[in-house]
Amino acid sequence: MKKLILVIIILAFVICARSETTDITNSLFSFSQNDAVQPQPLTIPLTLIQSAASKGAVCLDGTLPGYHFHPGSGSGANSWLIQLEGGGWCNTIKSCVFRKTTRRGSSKFMEKQLPFTGILSNKAEENPDFFNWNRIKVRYCDGASFSGDSENESAQLQFRGQKIWLAAMDELMSKGMNKANQALLSGCSAGGVASIIHCDEFRNLFPQSTKVKCLSDAGFFLDAVDVSGGRTLRNLFGGVVNLQEVQKNLPQSCLSKLDPTSCFFPQNLIDHVQTPLFLLNAAYDAWQVHESLAPRSADPHGSWNDCKSNNAKCNSSQIQFLQDFRNQMLNDVKGFSSSSQTGLFINSCFAHCQSERQDTWFADDSPLIDNKPVAIAVGDWYFDRQAVKAIDCAYPCDTTCHNLVFNVHRSAIVDSNSQPSSDESFSMMYSHSTKLTYTGLYMLSVLLLITCSL
Repeated sequence: MKKLILVIIILAFVICARSETTDITNSLFSFSQNDAVQPQPLTIPLTLIQSAASKGAVCLDGTLPGYHFHPGSGSGANSWLIQLEGGGWCNTIKSCVFRKTTRRGSSKFMEKQLPFTGILSNKAEENPDFFNWNRIKVRYCDGASFSGDSENESAQLQFRGQKIWLAAMDELMSKGMNKANQALLSGCSAGGVASIIHCDEFRNLFPQSTKVKCLSDAGFFLDAVDVSGGRTLRNLFGGVVNLQEVQKNLPQSCLSKLDPTSCFFPQNLIDHVQTPLFLLNAAYDAWQVHESLAPRSADPHGSWNDCKSNNAKCNSSQIQFLQDFRNQMLNDVKGFSSSSQTGLFINSCFAHCQSERQDTWFADDSPLIDNKPVAIAVGDWYFDRQAVKAIDCAYPCDTTCHNLVFNVHRSAIVDSNSQPSSDESFSMMYSHSTKLTYTGLYMLSVLLLITCSL
């Protein structure tokens, strides 16, 4: 197929070269500008919180934390959306020492500009309900979902996630958030865990007259059994909680019944959140498939490698294992979903962080449940336009998914217990992107031929 398309393109150029028309270049330029190139998203500069150091609110390496802020306008001038960045966790001294040499542990390595896409977009056609709000992305540099409070002097590590959270909120309140008439706290992945942990704290920043809700995207991490029968994620979370003393900032209503590690799992936290909360999650969350269900430590022979890289390569027994995982997720949200103030969007996709990406948040081919994309579902719930309890049918029924395909490039950071490093990086692309590339090449070749025939 690729060879055929290339032959067509070459043939088109040959024909064009022999044509007498003088508008070939302009025609091609017009096509690439108007049709092939997507508009560049808004990019927002990094702002460091200068007052943070005096409050002890610093990244793992002691540098200042930061955020990216785009002011609201018009009807959204007094509305505030806070997104807490995700990026895994560090659960040992070794993994945290490595982490402070990255943007996940030091503002020295953070990008100076970040694109605002998806729920952070400033375009109504990309983000219909929140495009003109004050939109903030708070950077993640503590390794414990903005919830730790301790230090390790010998390793020169500061575990100050809770203080970073408080310093960021203080900063934003001083910039006008104290006058908000409506606010939404969101977060993705580890930030999605943080948005659950801090949801009621966020509510308490505002008077009762302010409409306040929370959104957790890809933050519903399950205390699940891995493919070897172990509990990889429980071991990881246990290390995070103990190392960074996260229990100081978990709800006492949970700690009175369960151990601190259990209270770091969202499945055990959500019943203790009083503020309206929306759970957005893929039923076959890509990160959890890779790092909780079938990590290298649980699958040393790599029998899950093909399935992890592409869900289309999973065999029947692997699919059944993943269906059991989905069933556990649905069971864990049953009580939560019965409340009139909660919202759900659980689609049967192999995805992660669907509110951050434009193509999964709101686009022509966005994932749908009952013909409703994520952005509209969240908006309907936030503005009380409609109750949203959207749970997809089981895989593979959903043809609208943007399933992730992985090229895995693992870092060398593995702790002494062979736990997966939270700093393992993945090269990800959506499975339909290759099809789009071929389609684009084909369209370009046809356009060339048409242009030359004019």
